[in-house]
Amino acid sequence: MEKKSEGTLAIIWLALIQGVLASGAVEVKPSINPAAVGDTVTLSLSPSSTLKSGNWAMGESLILTWQGDKQLVAPSHSSRALFNVLTGALTLSSVTVADSGVYVVQCYDPKLRANASITILEPISNVSLKANQIDLMEFNSSAVIKCSVSSGSSLSFFWLNGSSEVTASDRVQLTDGNSTLTIVSVTRYDQGPFRCCVFNPVSNGTSDPVNFTISYGPDNMALTVNGQNTTSFLVGSNLTMLCSAQSSPPAQFQWAFRGQSVNTTGPLLELYSVTKDQSGPYSCLAFNNHTNMNRNITSHSPLSRSEQQAVTVWLLPLQLLMLVAHSVHR
Repeated sequence: MEKKSEGTLAIIWLALIQGVLASGAVEVKPSINPAAVGDTVTLSLSPSSTLKSGNWAMGESLILTWQGDKQLVAPSHSSRALFNVLTGALTLSSVTVADSGVYVVQCYDPKLRANASITILEPISNVSLKANQIDLMEFNSSAVIKCSVSSGSSLSFFWLNGSSEVTASDRVQLTDGNSTLTIVSVTRYDQGPFRCCVFNPVSNGTSDPVNFTISYGPDNMALTVNGQNTTSFLVGSNLTMLCSAQSSPPAQFQWAFRGQSVNTTGPLLELYSVTKDQSGPYSCLAFNNHTNMNRNITSHSPLSRSEQQAVTVWLLPLQLLMLVAHSVHR
């Protein structure tokens, strides 16, 4: 019985092809285009027409034929194709990606032929990121992040660093259709958060953020005495020296006086009721265990015996004696 139905469909199809004349008087207009998988799409005729007989097909694959109020639906579209005899519209339910293509309506009475193309896209789901590594070293590491989806078709990608869009540059590469982000020789400003945004005409999605831990420094050191870079002090004064450095993880600090290690660690060195013997160069060494880098800065602090004598304190970038560095490593 099924073979007989298919044969009848084929005969009707061939008869219509032979007898149909092309016409530009009628257009086919999809209700949604592109559409998402699972949508219902109606292909309407404009203007709508009462067609006595004809057929709908996708390319050369017959969907249905009708004669008056009688319809015959191809097995491939049974329960998914609905034809409106009064308007000539074809409705497809639960569409899939395979339903993308050119749809043609042909009628023998009156004679007309019209077509329209529709695209069915798979919605995007589960946008995720995978990084080659999270812990990086400034200037010595490269970051690679790959973006993927569980489902989706006709995808486009773009990246965000915080709220700013990431664009290609000498250090930044976007490859694999922009789905892979590579940052060469990362700096401390490449920590993130990085997000991947994926979209197609029917949906969009954004990944969870990825943040990098980037070790750097110490550098950009500063040393102040009593909160100032340049000042004068008297014998008997209390001095508070504060050492700072940009570093990740935070730097360790060691102090030295006249090249000799002082039994004080941390960024703060406090001296109370200083004497003339305590006048001289104070050095601060900053050390980062992750980068194995160290920097130092020195304050030369002479003191005066009387209030009439002004003593200037100034900061000089000097190389700290190897004795201090050696004591820090120990």
